[in-house]
Amino acid sequence: MKRLTPRFWLQRPIRWSLVFSFASLLLSCSTNEIPLGPTSLNSRYTEEQPALSGNGRFLAFISNRNGSHQLLVYDLEEQRLVSIPGLNRPRTITENPSLSYTGRYIAYLTSDQGRPVVALYDRATQNSQVMTPTYRGWLRNPGISPDGRYIVFETASRGQWDIEVLDRGPDIELDIPNGASVR
Repeated sequence: MKRLTPRFWLQRPIRWSLVFSFASLLLSCSTNEIPLGPTSLNSRYTEEQPALSGNGRFLAFISNRNGSHQLLVYDLEEQRLVSIPGLNRPRTITENPSLSYTGRYIAYLTSDQGRPVVALYDRATQNSQVMTPTYRGWLRNPGISPDGRYIVFETASRGQWDIEVLDRGPDIELDIPNGASVR
């Protein structure tokens, strides 16, 4: 007959408590609370660089889902991804999104022939255009004003980081809420 030492009796409860602790940890980390999938806000891939529209309805972010680095827009009210055709091009990187008030305009950093440029996407016309084609040097951190008229960004064209303000002009269609007056 085998004699049990007090040490063995102590190890048995510790072993079972570890098993139960590990099982409860696994159950508490279940994905039932956060919806995951191709149309949800979160996925099993990296989601980063969030930017919220001025009215709080739209969220732009950079995602690694679908096997590529892309800019996505999520409608927080309807809880679904918004279609943005023509924005994400193959073999290009998009970074640092910024949204106007209703999310009509999206300013972002992308690459054009291997150099960074600030681009602007208009969700109403579904067109994207490079806003800084002639800038030499590096650009980073673009932002757009709530009405969509001004774009700001950092540039290193003078050998140091400076702030530039790009005025899109008085003739653009502003992104203002319905019924709001323009000063």
